[in-house]
Amino acid sequence: MRRNSAIEELPIFKKGKEIFEVVKQIGDLIPDDDDQLGFVKGIMLEDAMLLTVKIAGAEAVGFYDMKMEAAAIIRKAARELMVQNHSLEAFGFEYTDYYQLVRDLIEEYRLLFIDWVNSFDPWDYMIDRWGLFNPPGVSAFDKDPDDDLPFDPDDEFNEW
Repeated sequence: MRRNSAIEELPIFKKGKEIFEVVKQIGDLIPDDDDQLGFVKGIMLEDAMLLTVKIAGAEAVGFYDMKMEAAAIIRKAARELMVQNHSLEAFGFEYTDYYQLVRDLIEEYRLLFIDWVNSFDPWDYMIDRWGLFNPPGVSAFDKDPDDDLPFDPDDEFNEW
């Protein structure tokens, strides 16, 4: 688990901020009165924002399964950003050539993402009962070892 200042120093977080800024600058070129392009702009900004928001959330939580869930959301957002230039072109955006900057930055982000995911601690997890984000060797049907811990809430809270 990292503090906010440590999270903001992560290379992947910094690259996500850079992507957001470029997407925002491209979005600022979209005329305010164009509803179709405005809708695409909103989607692009949301996807770009997820690249940092989900990193911060995953780093704050720490659990492997929660980090993997955030990683899946980040991957989806980045992949959607990669192809938004097609939507911009389809709705007549005049400056689609600038979008190559976003695509280049996402490729750099992807390489940082691989390193980030490989840094997850597979021993720091809670069993994902949906079975999607468990570390290797852990099943949704495994017994949770914490279930064997002796805990009686009446013993713990009656002392107060």
